[in-house]
Amino acid sequence: MDTDQAKAVELEGIVKRFPGVVANDGVDLVVQRGEIHALVGENGAGKSTLMKILYGMQSPDEGTMSVNGKPVAFRSPKEAIAAGIGMVHQHFMLADQLTVLENIVLGSEPSTLGRIDFKEAKDRIRSLSAAYGLDVDPNEMVETLGVGERQRVEIIKVLYRGARILILDEPTAVLVPQEIQELFANLRELKAQGETIIFISHKLDEVLTIADAITVLRGGRTVATVAPQDVTARQLAELMVGSELPVPETRESTVTTHVQLELSDVAVERDHRFLLEDIDFKVHRGEIVGIAGVEGNGQSELVDVILGMEPVTRGAIRLDGEDVADLGTRKRREAGVGYIAEDRHRRAMLMSSPLWENVMLGHQTRPPFARGPWIDRRGAKRRTQEIMASYDVRAPGVDVAGYALSGGNQQKLVVGRELTAGAQVLLANHPTRGVDVGAQAAVWDHLRDARGAGLAVLLVSADLEELIGLSDRLLVMLRGRIVAELDPTDVTPERLGSYMTGAHGDEAA
Repeated sequence: MDTDQAKAVELEGIVKRFPGVVANDGVDLVVQRGEIHALVGENGAGKSTLMKILYGMQSPDEGTMSVNGKPVAFRSPKEAIAAGIGMVHQHFMLADQLTVLENIVLGSEPSTLGRIDFKEAKDRIRSLSAAYGLDVDPNEMVETLGVGERQRVEIIKVLYRGARILILDEPTAVLVPQEIQELFANLRELKAQGETIIFISHKLDEVLTIADAITVLRGGRTVATVAPQDVTARQLAELMVGSELPVPETRESTVTTHVQLELSDVAVERDHRFLLEDIDFKVHRGEIVGIAGVEGNGQSELVDVILGMEPVTRGAIRLDGEDVADLGTRKRREAGVGYIAEDRHRRAMLMSSPLWENVMLGHQTRPPFARGPWIDRRGAKRRTQEIMASYDVRAPGVDVAGYALSGGNQQKLVVGRELTAGAQVLLANHPTRGVDVGAQAAVWDHLRDARGAGLAVLLVSADLEELIGLSDRLLVMLRGRIVAELDPTDVTPERLGSYMTGAHGDEAA
């Protein structure tokens, strides 16, 4: 085969400028046919801009593109689709009120004598589903589907339109581990059938597992293309940031004897089933207590019950010695409970609202956000500017909408909001999920500093390195109970994992 014909995609010298920023600064990318090619880099490195150019959503200011050896200059996604390119966006673009069938054919409806031929569409969807191992029911309503199922619908939607080159933007960001494994099986099947996949991600362990080749962007430029067998996750991360990486470590102890948060015999029952049972632990001032567990073993319910989002069936929740189990969420927040949500889009931010309104969320009844019953806009904007400066939140100003920020900057804004609001206890639920290595390191630094200043932190995370490195004590949850307490200085990720799965024989709370 001709060398150029073996290339599914070739981008040379791609430049894209926006007011005040160069998003792509001479980027080169070569993707071979039939490979899974990962594109990695920090938030703001230029990955998404580059893929929007390839998909026809934006036009480059300079540079050339070729698809399957032929020069192209797409003016719209429609032209890219016609050339066999499909894109699955990080935030799915499906209509909940329509069926899977209707979502897939929308805009590409097959017709016979001017009428939509739904039988032909169903047959084709079922054929694609069988060929690529993508299990979807064309008659299912999208609103009833889980996240992993929705993603399969999105993939079939681009295949239905004839895509042979698939761009997947952060495809695992909202998936649980089992769904990630299912996605990877689907991607390997797509590859086996000759499809080419461009996989945008910041999860380096996943990239090393699934990719055939990895291109690293930094500051809008291509810095390297490497084979996964030739690099470690740490080396890859250092290529992304251009310097040696920090590690999550708590350094000297700052734990005091003052108990800031205490749960005693807490249980939560729902639909005649206990989600939490016999929960007893304390968090002291200046202490980070880590909660480890396979997703779905009660960690989210634990955070919700402390926050007041989930009612207690029995037991006491004491904040600085006072039982708050009967207080609502607002009262607990006013009493000093800070909250970094697991899903910032659903539970931490209003994406279409300006940053200063987002900084008020959960704290809008107190200064500097309120004067008596009135919102203090000036105070809110001033606090937002302070957070942006102190927490390195990069945005044009306080009036831009939340969705205009990268994921890392959104997370730093949320962390800054909670740590500057006078919290006595911080519930940090997956505080670095969905952010790049630079933002992750910044969040670690802020948590360490807050701990040193006397904050009591309950840290829930799926990142075992993060849990072991930041925590003063580790509690392991399994099936809604705390089954072990471990010393982070004396535990390996492998041993911690054995407790999390119930494989360790001498579990002891």
